[in-house]
Amino acid sequence: MESYLNQNFDVKAKHSSEEALEKWRNLCGVVKNPKRRFRFTANLSKRYEAAAMRRTNQEKLRIAVLVSKAAFQFISGVAPSDYTVPEEVKAAGFDICADELGSIVESHDVKKLKFHGGVDGLAGKLKASPTEGLSTDADKLSQRQDLFGINKFAESELKSFWVFVWEALQDMTLMILGVCAFVSLIVGIATEGWPKGSHDGLGIVASILLVVFVTATSDYRQSLQFRDLDKEKKKITVQVTRNGFRQKLSIYDLLPGDIVHLAIGDQVPADGLFLSGFSVVIDESSLTGESEPVMVNAQNPFLLSGTKVQDGSCKMLITTVGMRTQWGKLMATLTEGGDDETPLQVKLNGVATIIGKIGLFFAVVTFAVLVQGMFMRKLSTGTHWIWSGDEALELLEYFAIAVTIVVVAVPEGLPLAVTLSLAFAMKKMMNDKALVRHLAACETMGSATTICSDKTGTLTTNHMTVVKSCICMNVQDVANKGSSLQSEIPESALKLLIQSIFNNTGGEVVVNKHGKTEILGTPTETAILELGLSLGGKFQEERKSCKVVKVEPFNSTKKRMGVVIELPEGGSLRAHTKGASEIVLAACDKVVNSSGDVVPLDEESIKYLNVTINEFANEALRTLCLAYMDLENGFSPDEAIPASGFTCVGIVGIKDPVRPGVKESVELCRRAGITVRMVTGDNINTAKAIARECGILTEDGIAIEGPVFREKSQEELLELIPKIQVMARSSPMDKHTLVKQLRTTFDEVVAVTGDGTNDAPALHEADIGLAMGIAGTEVAKESADVIILDDNFSTIVTVAKWGRSVYINIQKFVQFQLTVNVVALIVNFSSACLTGSAPLTAVQLLWVNMIMDTLGALALATEPPNNELMKRLPVGRRGNFITNAMWRNILGQSVYQFIVIWFLQAKGKSMFGLDGPDSTLMLNTLIFNCFVFCQVFNEISSREMEEIDVFKGILDNYVFVVVISATVFFQIIIIEFLGTFASTTPLTLFQWIFSIIIGFLGMPIAAGLKMIPV
Repeated sequence: MESYLNQNFDVKAKHSSEEALEKWRNLCGVVKNPKRRFRFTANLSKRYEAAAMRRTNQEKLRIAVLVSKAAFQFISGVAPSDYTVPEEVKAAGFDICADELGSIVESHDVKKLKFHGGVDGLAGKLKASPTEGLSTDADKLSQRQDLFGINKFAESELKSFWVFVWEALQDMTLMILGVCAFVSLIVGIATEGWPKGSHDGLGIVASILLVVFVTATSDYRQSLQFRDLDKEKKKITVQVTRNGFRQKLSIYDLLPGDIVHLAIGDQVPADGLFLSGFSVVIDESSLTGESEPVMVNAQNPFLLSGTKVQDGSCKMLITTVGMRTQWGKLMATLTEGGDDETPLQVKLNGVATIIGKIGLFFAVVTFAVLVQGMFMRKLSTGTHWIWSGDEALELLEYFAIAVTIVVVAVPEGLPLAVTLSLAFAMKKMMNDKALVRHLAACETMGSATTICSDKTGTLTTNHMTVVKSCICMNVQDVANKGSSLQSEIPESALKLLIQSIFNNTGGEVVVNKHGKTEILGTPTETAILELGLSLGGKFQEERKSCKVVKVEPFNSTKKRMGVVIELPEGGSLRAHTKGASEIVLAACDKVVNSSGDVVPLDEESIKYLNVTINEFANEALRTLCLAYMDLENGFSPDEAIPASGFTCVGIVGIKDPVRPGVKESVELCRRAGITVRMVTGDNINTAKAIARECGILTEDGIAIEGPVFREKSQEELLELIPKIQVMARSSPMDKHTLVKQLRTTFDEVVAVTGDGTNDAPALHEADIGLAMGIAGTEVAKESADVIILDDNFSTIVTVAKWGRSVYINIQKFVQFQLTVNVVALIVNFSSACLTGSAPLTAVQLLWVNMIMDTLGALALATEPPNNELMKRLPVGRRGNFITNAMWRNILGQSVYQFIVIWFLQAKGKSMFGLDGPDSTLMLNTLIFNCFVFCQVFNEISSREMEEIDVFKGILDNYVFVVVISATVFFQIIIIEFLGTFASTTPLTLFQWIFSIIIGFLGMPIAAGLKMIPV
């Protein structure tokens, strides 16, 4: 079976081809309810629609760019546009309508933009200030929203409970049984009168309704869980200026006229225009499929919703929101396309198909045998041409039994149990600070063999402070000195240092609406800006005194950032750079000495500074070097900032403490067979110090630098990679190479953490991409499968634990359901062949189907994880889903249950002294009761597939306890009070005790089976 499934029902956890997704759909046979079975699979037709939309967008933009280029040449001779402002827009106090705004940006219409007075003219017509932003007056914002729309996309409405009831009724076998029940009612009432003749028909109808309502309730609850998770996924905030203050705002609250601040890694939240900024490069591939990045500046100011900032930073004016944008229309279609189905869903669809075909064959043969027996009986009495109402009902009962065998034999619940388990796990993981973006990540994480983790913010707290410095060649302990440090730095050097800190930064010091000073930016930038403030610097004054000519944002390939400024005195130009200490130091040929003078950087000074860097790094400090250069030969903004010839101002050591609990989590991973590797852009000594503190770097492990790693040959990598525990000074491509090698060459299942834009390729390549929720950029989150909301390594271990729990829970459920399938199938088939009647009726089989399907999934697929899970080795990439241990348990239990039922059929009457007209009904009731109690105790045994103690932690899972209790309670009701409808009769106390003992005996047998090695 496993090889057939691997050949035909095998899809990847990520990036499966459309052909693979189509293939398994075409192979799915014997589907009782397509609407329900394929509810959580991708809608391929909607995906094709979205791809066509992207191609259209690409063509539209290509034409728009060509037209705008042509328009530039003739712009001066253009006659004024004939645009007139609609009356309702004028009445509201605006001078431009939403449609006109939309057409300017979407069509890249330079002519219209020029006519409306450029970007500043449009801001005026929108009654927005490029510096102060919109007013926060609620009435004005509401009026603007009514006129221009909200920044939300059309979503499919939440289905009501009754829609799920209707979908559950679409089950083909239930429909056939419904028809059987209707015919049974008509014939029964016609022959036996009301109410006696209606019992069989009403029994089937009641069973169908019970199955439908339980199924619909389960499905409806799942849909609510997914809807809650979708809401969490969409919580995206951006930096906005309103009322003159910078603040965080949800992208769904943005309105035309808002001033939004974008930085590298952000997603453009709505259509708009570039106001000011530097080196802005936009990736439009998500909207158009075009991989070539686009430069955005004052000449090409158009920014489209849904595109990503690949480089640079800027301020933008929002012009068009929500469904008026191309991204809004594309998102509406993409949402309907749905998530890819998970490998387990597909594999279990395969199992359901195989067993369904076997079940269908057995059902047809059972019906044929029962009908043949009836015909032989009538032939022997010579009444084959004469048919009574009772005989017609008997024939109908045979057909109902055959159909119900299909109901029980087709394990439609298998693929749906995966969804149930994943929905439950995702909801719980949300409480544990992990937001799952793709269903498949849940189950893949359970197989993870390697975690490649970032250092900053994941293994450490990301609360950074400058604790040591080497400014003007003097090493100082900043943490103890505080504000007295500025008196020990020469005035000229202090001025240089403050200028460097406040101008060469991606952060900002602002006054918030409460009048307090607030530092915005990454933790590293915040730490440096705090140092600048403690040295007596004033951020706004410093920024206003210098004019910024060019900005090169931090780049993880170059490991540095730079700025060119025009100085207030004399207009001369100066470049500042900041970045990885050894890289910036290598670009320096001079240094500011202890007197504040610039002197050449000789061998002794270089050695002194390198020793200082290593000392800082060995204390687990992150080191940065600050340097400057006067550009005496002039500078053009089109040129790159020089790469050498700088003067070193100083080196700072930043403390970022290791998170509490990380060491224990790393040890837990090691015991669970998961290798943890640290991949960081930091200095190798800093990385090694932190890795030792976390327990990642061991005696037999290797720490390597990215530049050394990328020079290695394939043969050397084969020997080296298994030993690598730390990779320092790594570039994004080093990370990508390591992940790819681990996945392809070493067949590892790799989880990777990332927060920056440059981490996107590695997150995309990994089996499980884990993005940081706090420090992560939107680009990183978009490429990830799971978002770690608290940026904590311990949460990653929790995700692994939940992943294992999902995988094992589904295995437990599959083991339980296949046992019921096998026994119910063989009992009814063999009984029909040998005795000419089936011991389990249609109503009874429907109840058994509900126990093993919906209720079984609820009980077993929602078991919470325990610490024992992390003491097992991971399944890895090649593990069989249905293991030998599972087959052993299934076959052992099936044989036991089959022997018991056959023994009762053969010897039950004599054993219990049953005689008289109701003896067969009494015996069949006893068989049905024993069968159900076998399933109840088998469900308890299925809680552990290898362990003998199955009661451990049973009370922690209240769902399991409720399901088992409800099953037993309703079984008593069915036997004792619903005999008329369920074809049962009340049992004696002895018979009840016997049924429970027969069921319970399955548990020691299950324990014995677990001792058999496989």
